[in-house]
Amino acid sequence: MHTSGKVSVSNGVVMDRLGYGLYKVPADDAHGLCTLALEAGYRLLDTAAMYGNEEGVGRAVRDAVDAGHVERGDVFVTSKVWNEDHGYQATLAAFEDSLKRSGLDYLDLYLIHWPCPAKDQYVDTWRALEELYSRGRVRAIGVSNFQRHHLEKLLSRTEVVPAVNQIELHPYLQQQDLRSFNAEHGILTQAWSPLGRGSLLTNPTITHIAAKHSRSPAQIILRWHLQTGGAAVAKASSQERIAENFRLSNFTLDTVDMTAIAQLDSDTRVGSHPDLVN
Repeated sequence: MHTSGKVSVSNGVVMDRLGYGLYKVPADDAHGLCTLALEAGYRLLDTAAMYGNEEGVGRAVRDAVDAGHVERGDVFVTSKVWNEDHGYQATLAAFEDSLKRSGLDYLDLYLIHWPCPAKDQYVDTWRALEELYSRGRVRAIGVSNFQRHHLEKLLSRTEVVPAVNQIELHPYLQQQDLRSFNAEHGILTQAWSPLGRGSLLTNPTITHIAAKHSRSPAQIILRWHLQTGGAAVAKASSQERIAENFRLSNFTLDTVDMTAIAQLDSDTRVGSHPDLVN
């Protein structure tokens, strides 16, 4: 059982199991919310070119470093190349744009946001990430929303195995086969939308377990993510929720809890299917 706060990915880079996610966070709010997240103890911030808030994320990190609250090496910043920028040269340019917006000297993790199979450029896009990695512009590289067949093609044609595959993952969509494939190849599974965009917070099984442990439904679900051996990026928009979601180390779900949550799997997505996003 994995209950630790940090995990080492395949190339030895260490990252937190629980990160603060910035999907749909307005650009004007990103700096303030990231500052709250850093104050609450988060050390992993997950943004993307598509989110439009890289500038605020980078500024929050730089301000925290300048104030002596954190060291840059202790904060893990992820961004992602958007679908319109697939291809070798376009990806290299997109990375430079992301870095410039953030005002950071390097990124900790850079992901291909979606495989975009109809474009069929993700292998060339990955080769650009390999180049950035070899030049030390980014500490680790990975993918997001890649299914098994996308990964099999990538692994057969490229050199560096993705450190991370960030996928939609929550009790309604547990993706056992994909998680197993990731694990077999040393790829860390990281969940986006770990709470099912809030749809799980009123589930009777979850609320029952929450009452049993005197915890919030969100804490129960995030604890489940950690105990299944994965990682997750969770979004919250208030200081109280940001702090609450991070307090997961002082309780453990038992076998009865874990079994009950396992039975919630219904292969139900709240986001798009990766084969259909182009």
